[in-house]
Amino acid sequence: MKIVLPNKVLMIILNLQMHGHDAYAVGGCVRDSILAKKPQDWDITTSAKPADIKRMFRRTVDTGIEHGTVTVLLGKDSFEVTTYRIDGVYEDNRHPKEVRFTNNLEEDLKRRDFTINAMAYNDDVRLVDVFGGMKDLNYHLIRCVGDAKERFSEDALRILRAVRFSAQLGFSIEKSTEAAIKELAPSLQHVSAERIRAELVKILVSSHPEQIREAYRLGITRVILPEWDEMEGVAQNTPHHKYDVAEHTVQAIKNVKRDKILRLTMLFHDMGKPAMKTTDENGRDHFKGHAIVSEELANVVMRRLKFDNDTIKKVTRLVCYHDYRVEATPQNVRRAMNRIGVELFPYYLAVRLADVKAQSVYQKREKVENIIKMRELYQEALVQEHCVTLHDLAVTGKDLMAIGMEPGQKLGSMLQELLEWVIDDPDCNKKEILCEYVKEKLGL
Repeated sequence: MKIVLPNKVLMIILNLQMHGHDAYAVGGCVRDSILAKKPQDWDITTSAKPADIKRMFRRTVDTGIEHGTVTVLLGKDSFEVTTYRIDGVYEDNRHPKEVRFTNNLEEDLKRRDFTINAMAYNDDVRLVDVFGGMKDLNYHLIRCVGDAKERFSEDALRILRAVRFSAQLGFSIEKSTEAAIKELAPSLQHVSAERIRAELVKILVSSHPEQIREAYRLGITRVILPEWDEMEGVAQNTPHHKYDVAEHTVQAIKNVKRDKILRLTMLFHDMGKPAMKTTDENGRDHFKGHAIVSEELANVVMRRLKFDNDTIKKVTRLVCYHDYRVEATPQNVRRAMNRIGVELFPYYLAVRLADVKAQSVYQKREKVENIIKMRELYQEALVQEHCVTLHDLAVTGKDLMAIGMEPGQKLGSMLQELLEWVIDDPDCNKKEILCEYVKEKLGL
């Protein structure tokens, strides 16, 4: 098999070989190349020791030199070059206590997580596949290298990574690997929130986000996202729904584009339903107030997983307003733009549409037509530059003070009153009209 290596990767490999060392592209870049996907990163493994690597390349960074990794800088690009190594005992479910360098490529490949990530390549030897990675690619399988329990005990995050690769590639998890996941899933509690978050987001923005239910089936969400487990099996006996809460959530996630903010919003949008569920005398379920509870849960979970503040702010706001439904009139749309935010409004429309598409056929056409009309009115408001925020108002606090208002709470209330007025009637957003209105109110 021939893999076309990028020129800079080829240059690094040839330089190492000219100095008498073995060198190969290794891991995910080899896997993705075989699958005709563009690798995000190119990693190189070599028999050269870190000190030798540093001598051979002019610009390097000691990114993980204690574990044999040196980053080689070529122009604006960087490449991790790692010495063949054998890992010692793992004591923290992540890092080996010590590593030993080796001249044996197979020993290095043996320590890797999954067979599809344990292949190496250079143009001289071509594909090195000791553990059947090519076969597992052909059979669409995620299988651990060697003993699955041993691999997961070395780094518990590999448990979640198995589901992530399954979601990204559309592969099944091999039976013995799956059994080890079920047994060792509780060890994920020892993995940092940041690492959990990164894998969870990759699952959500993958082409198969429904694999989050595989994470549930294997006992993973019980450890990293117990709020998901609460949604499983919660029926929605209402004309508007045909799925339970968890399946509806999965379908809603799949109905939005692969955007982090949107898919996180759909993950959380109905998370408050189990707590707010009531059933009336006719057997019909109700979930009043679930959006507020969902917003609170989204905030709790995202802070627990150490998401950045900007992501938390956007997602929680969208969760709060995901069920905000109004008649599609120009005034209503402008007011919704004010409440939700002009920047977030297209996200809100996408969230509403994804939610409706994951519901039953009951009133679906009317709901979709309402969303489409709201989108048209939103675009019209942008084109006509209608005022929907204080920033767009034709007067400022300084203008009102110039005609006699004192700074303080009354000034702020007056600006808000003017904003509400021009949201209803955009033609009134003129300085002279607004100032005249204020003068009359003040009796000036």
